[in-house]
Amino acid sequence: MAHPQLGLTNDELLSTTRAVRKRLDFDRPISEDVIKECMEIAVQAPTGSNAQGWQFVFVTDPEKKAKIGEFYRQAFSMYREMDVAIHKLHADSPDSSLKESQARSASSADFLADNMGKVPAMFIPCIAGRTDTPETSNIIAQTGTLGSIIPGAWNFMLAARARGIGTAWTTLHLMFEKEIAEIIGIPYDDYMQVALIPMGYTKGTDFKPAYRPPVETVMHINEW
Repeated sequence: MAHPQLGLTNDELLSTTRAVRKRLDFDRPISEDVIKECMEIAVQAPTGSNAQGWQFVFVTDPEKKAKIGEFYRQAFSMYREMDVAIHKLHADSPDSSLKESQARSASSADFLADNMGKVPAMFIPCIAGRTDTPETSNIIAQTGTLGSIIPGAWNFMLAARARGIGTAWTTLHLMFEKEIAEIIGIPYDDYMQVALIPMGYTKGTDFKPAYRPPVETVMHINEW
């Protein structure tokens, strides 16, 4: 039986699938049935050479989630001091709306770091091969590999949003990729993790498009 959807238009779905952190319901479980339903959408995404070298891992075991959450918290504490941290990026921008958006996102990221281990489910998309070896560190190998998993993961996140489930793309756990691979049995040498995506039904289902500067500031036609 199909799970009920929110009835969003295509444009509403694409423009309101936000990174959800503070509004995840930690107390409402996510069934395997709805995960499978979203997976049916995920695997319709394209992959390079139609290789379909993907594997999708979901973690719902409380003990494993707690261990992964602690690694994420440690990684976040290191990230927070970096120049690229969301807390520092755009701090000097004259665009006040952008700075306000960053401040909200930073507060939300802090919250998730403290609570990652409590989310109802974790989603870890993986792809066959690695891009951190001398043979695969070239641009073609990197883009071909990541381009064969990110569309599938995003398809899943869109399908989840349509069913009232919030997600957020995070990658800081990759500072401890090997340790997390051991927790859940991912063959580290053969499969690369590309994200740690918390999942939870959202507290409320109304989300707005995020603030973005005018597209003219990033759009080029025929020349840079």
